[in-house]
Amino acid sequence: MATIGSMAGPGVIWAILRRPRLWGEALRAGAALAPRAWWTRRPWLPIPDATYTAWRTATAYGSSDPKLRPSDVVAYLQWRRRFRREIAGSGVASG
Repeated sequence: MATIGSMAGPGVIWAILRRPRLWGEALRAGAALAPRAWWTRRPWLPIPDATYTAWRTATAYGSSDPKLRPSDVVAYLQWRRRFRREIAGSGVASG
């Protein structure tokens, strides 16, 4: 089963770092994916559950063990940012 570290290579990190407008959204996405009380278990990092990550990548790529494509991560973060702003502007609660 893949882990975030094995799926997200330096290309993904650089793709995000080159887009300062997405830094906040990347942090929000990371926080949303972090398991509850992650600080109480080793490795004391907000790493998403491997089973959940495998399921998400299988639904996106057809395999639970691919490398994330930097362009896909950027597109996802841009979509999240747009969607969050549209929801905020519509008056609909987004919890």
